[in-house]
Amino acid sequence: MKDAGKKRRAAALLKELKKLFANPKIVLKYRSNLELLVAVELSAQCTDKKVNEVTEKLFKKYRKLDDYVKANPREFEMDIRSTGFYRNKTKNILAAAKMVKEKYGGRVPDAMEELVKLPGVARKTANIILGNAFGKVEGIAVDTHVMRLARRFGLSSEKDPNKIEKDLMALFPKKEWWKLTYRLIEYGRNYCPARGCPQEHPLKRFDA
Repeated sequence: MKDAGKKRRAAALLKELKKLFANPKIVLKYRSNLELLVAVELSAQCTDKKVNEVTEKLFKKYRKLDDYVKANPREFEMDIRSTGFYRNKTKNILAAAKMVKEKYGGRVPDAMEELVKLPGVARKTANIILGNAFGKVEGIAVDTHVMRLARRFGLSSEKDPNKIEKDLMALFPKKEWWKLTYRLIEYGRNYCPARGCPQEHPLKRFDA
């Protein structure tokens, strides 16, 4: 499909997504930029519902940056065990907390190039933090839902999240990038889960 045809397809798809999800937003619960960072890191290969269950207790136990900086890694592993990959997540989250304290003066940085230096933070996580914490939109957060649907709807044939992000950024106006992320996530969650889309779903006509 040529670029012009893809853009028309993308515009038509966006119109339908807007009808389905007028005002989508992040489902993860947090009260600070630090908690947002922790929650998004925990969400890797884990449902937002499970993360919210874990952070309900976690954020009462670890209330400030120093609580993470001084945390016992083995104890922290047990606190987040049910989110999966808990050893690696513990290592990244506690290291990121130390970096936030030592390099960024205790504040989660507000620039893409700084965020991706934090352990466990790639462009997807950085995009989510930038948008929700600072109102900055530099790209599209490509999670597993976005990745799957971008390919299903013929918006990208790539497998690498960064390449899929570039394809999507080229197809949609920048003003739509932020909510597009959450519209696709909601569509995946509600209509087209990872186990497979039903034979009929609202946007079936866009299947590539």
